[in-house]
Amino acid sequence: MTQAARVTLTNQELNTLVDILETAWTTCSPIEPPSESHGLEFSQSYEVQRRWTKHRLANGETLLGHKIGLTSEAIQTQLGVDQPDFGSLWSSRYFEARNGKAQTAADLFLYPRAEAEIAFKLGRDIDAANGEVSWQDVLAATEAVAPALEIVDSRVKDWRISIVDTVADNASYGGFTIGDWSAIAKHDDLGAIKMTLHHNDKIAAEGVGAAALGHPAKAVAWLANTLGKLGTPLKAGDIILSGALSKAVDMASGDVITAEFSELESITLEVT
Repeated sequence: MTQAARVTLTNQELNTLVDILETAWTTCSPIEPPSESHGLEFSQSYEVQRRWTKHRLANGETLLGHKIGLTSEAIQTQLGVDQPDFGSLWSSRYFEARNGKAQTAADLFLYPRAEAEIAFKLGRDIDAANGEVSWQDVLAATEAVAPALEIVDSRVKDWRISIVDTVADNASYGGFTIGDWSAIAKHDDLGAIKMTLHHNDKIAAEGVGAAALGHPAKAVAWLANTLGKLGTPLKAGDIILSGALSKAVDMASGDVITAEFSELESITLEVT
């Protein structure tokens, strides 16, 4: 397909893109990259994401927090992008874990991949309007951390994305599960935590906490400062997925994905 000329899209065109993404989400029907089909530019990609989330909230969706994407060099290389992004955690795709195990159905997704991450639960607000947020500020505001598996998925056909496309697509959000919460953030170096990602009992990837922008709390600080410029504070009770610690692995029906962490419990996702 010939790439469309880059122009500033009208309100109607932005809303049309929201409708296209929502249809792709609900019907598992892939679309062409918005950067090509509509000439969407980075300057308007977060506006598409914002409008899509607003649309879902108006139709009964709720938010659990935020996700940070594209934080590790491995993921940036895998997807061909060069900067982090963020999106919303829609509760309709939260898969509750029991005894460290959760389940999801493969037919909810188009091109699902699993990423191992460290999740943060905030005990108090973090508002960059009060000044630049440091990673130490993040740890001070953190109630607990937990092992997490994020399902990344793309509504864009064959993951043929640019940073523009993944941002508009709610940072390629598919869903997530989290394991047991721990207070180790108060005294342990999360950057040194080791992670091993297993795909059907075989080691698929390895990483450390520092893969997420040098330290998972630094990734959360990046999010707080980025959202602060938009007038949006992080709120007490928010869950923040701080970014993948290694490359993502493809997942399909029948797969079992397990992330093991050196200082946290493991988390397993069974795909039916």
